[in-house]
Amino acid sequence: MPNPLKLVIFDVDGTLVDSQNIICAAMHNAFTKNRLDCPPRDKLLSIVGLSLPEAFERLGEGRAGFPVPSLVEHYKDAFFALREANAHPEVLYPGARDSIEALAARRDTLLGVATGKSQRGARAVLARHDLSAHFAVIKTADDAPSKPHPGMVLEAMRETGIGAADTVMIGDSIYDMEMARAAGAHAIGVSWGYHAPEALRGAGAHMVVEDFSALVNAIEAFRGSASRLREKSRAGAGS
Repeated sequence: MPNPLKLVIFDVDGTLVDSQNIICAAMHNAFTKNRLDCPPRDKLLSIVGLSLPEAFERLGEGRAGFPVPSLVEHYKDAFFALREANAHPEVLYPGARDSIEALAARRDTLLGVATGKSQRGARAVLARHDLSAHFAVIKTADDAPSKPHPGMVLEAMRETGIGAADTVMIGDSIYDMEMARAAGAHAIGVSWGYHAPEALRGAGAHMVVEDFSALVNAIEAFRGSASRLREKSRAGAGS
């Protein structure tokens, strides 16, 4: 019997691309336009991965009258302008392209995306790096509630027909790990993004890897554990 398809879902910001400079620049613009002090860089990066309304809600910390809709609008305008000007380009992390191409070439693997970006933003990044063709499914803040709600992963699994036991989420934030675990999927954290490895482990990461070469090996280990769990389940059902 052939091995079932595996679904490997990637976050974008902080996982595939280093987008911290353009994110922080757009955030600074949004707060300036609203005549507010911009939070420090580490606080801005702590909310990367959330949908924009959720991100600004958290940055507002419950302050009355905090202008979330206006901040979202100005952020989007600034981000688009910065991208069009090629200011602060969203560069791929070392090893990202080779790993994606190697995984996409496998007949037993489908690749997906789950990101707090919009569909337009996610597709723009993938197209700029000529990676679009490698991803079978792209789920964004346009399609499901903000991370850590499991909706994006659940929708990706539904669309591909691949179950949670054969799905792994790769991400750099606690929101990615919590989303994956809530969907019943495997969760692999990456150490090169915006949240610390210990935070990822605390949020439920099954493992945290140091570079893309280690990530490919981690996914292989996940394949093995998924197969063993499936065999154990079949054996239990027949006992």
